[in-house]
Amino acid sequence: MRIFKPMADVFQPRSGALAFFTSIVIWGIGIGCFMATVNNFLAEIHEIGKLERGWLEFFREMPGVLLVLLLAGLHRFSDWKIMRLGTLVSMAGVALLCIPANKALVTFLIMIWSTGEHLVMPVRTAIAMQVAKPGQAGQSLGLVTSAMNGGTVLGSMMVAAIFWFGANRLAIANRLVLYNVVWGMIFVLMLVSFVCTFTRNAPETVSKRPRLYFNRKFTVFYLLELFYGARKQIFLTFAPYVLIVHYGLQTSQIALLMGICAAVNIFGSPLIGRLTDRVGYRNVMIYDTVVLFFVCMLYGFADQLFPARVAVIVVCLNFLFDAVISTTALAASLYVRDITSSREEVTSTLATGISINHVISIAAGPLGGWVWQQWGIAMLFSFSALMAIANTLCAMLIPKPVRAGKAKA
Repeated sequence: MRIFKPMADVFQPRSGALAFFTSIVIWGIGIGCFMATVNNFLAEIHEIGKLERGWLEFFREMPGVLLVLLLAGLHRFSDWKIMRLGTLVSMAGVALLCIPANKALVTFLIMIWSTGEHLVMPVRTAIAMQVAKPGQAGQSLGLVTSAMNGGTVLGSMMVAAIFWFGANRLAIANRLVLYNVVWGMIFVLMLVSFVCTFTRNAPETVSKRPRLYFNRKFTVFYLLELFYGARKQIFLTFAPYVLIVHYGLQTSQIALLMGICAAVNIFGSPLIGRLTDRVGYRNVMIYDTVVLFFVCMLYGFADQLFPARVAVIVVCLNFLFDAVISTTALAASLYVRDITSSREEVTSTLATGISINHVISIAAGPLGGWVWQQWGIAMLFSFSALMAIANTLCAMLIPKPVRAGKAKA
């Protein structure tokens, strides 16, 4: 029973915390299954090309750009109701992937899935803070991250097992059958996650919705989000696709790699947080993007620098390293917290940063696909490396701490 005592210290009694975290773990498993499967599905079943993959990402990220408007239209809905609605929308999207479809329809269905996913993101954070005891919101948010990462590990391992067992033990030649098994499994997981949200302890609380907020003092933060969004999107969209279409990794291998990334981040994220507290968010933002410059360059030029067997190992290691280093994005949030004057200003500024991030993301997808098609992988990830350097230069604009008593920044 000792393991439950710390959790009892974090959450308010009869707040719906158990139902919420059960739902989040199951949701995370579904997300893990989807992310481990979708890129191979697009490449193998629908033969989505480099440029088409970029345009598909444009539509997948569009709900993130429109999130403020979506939440404004749901202003009378409680956070729990929006979480249920988002889950239902994603369920519809993944279920419809089982039907025969052309590239345009598949893009639309993935956009539906993404809409539900984006609706859940902000209210998940809000509910995590609502169910926490006073002064324990940070630990509650940390547990949400751990729950999501743990779910992703389980989901990725389940997909790896399905495709390995289906191909090697059942000798299923039609890969579409295996993909449909995964979509059906995700539907069931989402249904269970949806049912778990129905608890009489769930409050009908309506959080204050974040608004777009621009202020000159946050100019550096806006620039950081702009360049970080571009670099992140290139890796998010094209790094797994390079592994699939250029290095030939199968669905089970991609799922295993993503599971390892999530497993490492369960322990890596707290370590990054402690490092940020120790050396300051300014130093973290400067040096992590310097490291990411070399990660991007190695990813782009590995096949030219190493033999084929070594190159695929180097690229996989860089994929893992990027997943860990990307958690340093929390440093920008700490920077915002330090220069704001109120909690509402923090929330609105971070929401604006997310919107900027998504706007550049929808542009980076088609542009990245075009660059890859025209000039190859090396040029694509060279562009990503330049975005990392731009991020470093912006971080250097953050003033150094001037008072000895002030925490390092």
